Amino acid sequence: MRGNRFKTLLLLTVLTSLWLWAGYAFAGMTGVLAALVLSGVMNLGAYWFSARFVLRLYGAREVSLLESPYLFRLVRSAARGAGLLVPRVYLIPENAPNAFAAGRNQKHGAVAVTEGLLRALDEEELEAVLVHELIHIRARDTLLSGAAATLAGAFSSLAGFALWGVSLGAPHAREDRESTLTAILTLLFSPIAATLVRLSVSQTREFAADEAAALVTRNPLALASALEKIERESRATPFYSGSLETAHLFIRNPFPNAGLAGLFRTHPPTAERVRRLRAMAPTHHLAA
Repeated sequence: MRGNRFKTLLLLTVLTSLWLWAGYAFAGMTGVLAALVLSGVMNLGAYWFSARFVLRLYGAREVSLLESPYLFRLVRSAARGAGLLVPRVYLIPENAPNAFAAGRNQKHGAVAVTEGLLRALDEEELEAVLVHELIHIRARDTLLSGAAATLAGAFSSLAGFALWGVSLGAPHAREDRESTLTAILTLLFSPIAATLVRLSVSQTREFAADEAAALVTRNPLALASALEKIERESRATPFYSGSLETAHLFIRNPFPNAGLAGLFRTHPPTAERVRRLRAMAPTHHLAA
């Protein structure tokens, strides 16, 4: 828990520093002051509203016990196993099998699954995936992930706005042109740097959640099988909603071949995750 709080603070500090650097590169001290105010607003917004933003981005709809008793029963079982309060449950209208958790703590936790996930997995596999996601809430990974997604999106917006502003300015003096070029390069580099910082903790976080979920369910093969099915069916079924900046939230990257996701891996290779899970399984389970 303490380690994840430190990572959250470190990530927000680095991203805020990049934001201030981008502001200085584009508008000097005036840009720094503007970026400082905006970073404060963004950090507060990321803490309080990132979960709501991400759920809305994917068109997730909260479902009740009456609407989906099967899913609710498994979420309750997963929450009990992980030692957490039962989170709110959301359904994403996508055929690709996937899931993510959101919320700054367990009192404000939410778990969202796609319609395709419910069709693709059996009961044991689905419960293992739900436990994996709830482990992220328990470890407060969801706060880190939500903040990173919000700030990474802000960097992308800033870069686009800055390039638009530069094109209108059309500077002529050599010094102005050099200054503008520096600003453009800084603003283009900042989203990439933010992505690298975000991904530096993403892969270890997934391995840790896999291991914890296997221990809670006492059935690592169920999660291994679920990951294999998600990997296989996701390759054949595109994901239509959302954005690249939120790919790290899911149990498996929904946009593996698009943009930065193709250059910077948001998740460990599925084959390696499966290998580690199978290594945790008792010999008699493997024989079966």
